[in-house]
Amino acid sequence: MLGTILLLLALAKPTCPSPAGAGSRRAEALKRLLEVFGMEDPPPPPAHFKQPPQYMVDLFNTVANADGVTKNPDILEGNTVRSFLDKTHSEKMRFLFILSSVAKNEKILTAELHLFRLWPRVTDRPQRHHFCQVTIYQVLQSQVDAPGAKKLLAARLVPLQGSGWEVFAITQAVRDWTEDERSNQGLLVTVQGMDGSPLDPPPLQFASSMDHHDSKKPMLVLFTDDGRRGASLPMADFPGGLGGLRSTRSLDRLQPCQKHPLSVDFEEIGWSGWIISPRGYNAYHCKGSCPFPLGENMRPTNHATVQSIINALKLSEGVSSPCCVPDKLYSINLLYFDDDENVVLKQYDDMVAGSCGCH
Repeated sequence: MLGTILLLLALAKPTCPSPAGAGSRRAEALKRLLEVFGMEDPPPPPAHFKQPPQYMVDLFNTVANADGVTKNPDILEGNTVRSFLDKTHSEKMRFLFILSSVAKNEKILTAELHLFRLWPRVTDRPQRHHFCQVTIYQVLQSQVDAPGAKKLLAARLVPLQGSGWEVFAITQAVRDWTEDERSNQGLLVTVQGMDGSPLDPPPLQFASSMDHHDSKKPMLVLFTDDGRRGASLPMADFPGGLGGLRSTRSLDRLQPCQKHPLSVDFEEIGWSGWIISPRGYNAYHCKGSCPFPLGENMRPTNHATVQSIINALKLSEGVSSPCCVPDKLYSINLLYFDDDENVVLKQYDDMVAGSCGCH
């Protein structure tokens, strides 16, 4: 994986006049790099400046360090988190989230409706209760007042005083929508008194999609898994094979196997318009020799030790010395805008060489 990325980046940014065919090699290199990130084409940058939801930024900072490297692989459920803003642009408590960007192979693990609770309006009417009931319905028909037009998803007592995010689990409804897009008629939210009667005006207000900043708008958050674990690219069918790297092997023999920096700069690649964080990261790569005898500092496997002995004693023809490769790999996280300008947090396995050894 890391050797592949090294070759792709070397091709992606030529440092001298390009020979014939270099343009197609660059295009192919960037195409293969996109495949590493599970994409066919790079998403277009948002048409206008767009601030990502603070929840997604905070989640990224919780999961990853400044370079995007995963802090703890057990923090994130699945490997993808998608956020969607309401598309109804209505002041009523009915919301619609378009899920066309969710891939067919993604498994919906958890789906959450995030509503920002505002401070209640000041009224002269005394409040008899300190709580009200917030209920979330899945809309089944366009006429929500018709019998059987909605399905109960979640209900909760919420304090009348205070502000902040309220989160409701609506996983099954989202699974229904992803299986049949036509069934997506949206969500309906109601606020009632403790006795079940409607409150007019409702003392509990939620930020609508019209009159508040994006950071407080209703949001659907999906935790999914696309089944990708440690993607790899075959080098045999890559144009030019490993030609650009073979010339460095004579230099590698002059130093022992160790880790070296390998900077991946998304701005230089041309991806800074749609990637929010990180701006780049250090993938590192491994190079150097694995001479006989292999010391513990080279972190050899038992197989590499045996191979080194057979190679040194010429006990069998065609047996090469062990190779210097990553023996520990870390995942990275990207926070980015997708094709529909939704913000996505995605985790990619085996993207950073943590250490090197002779294998």
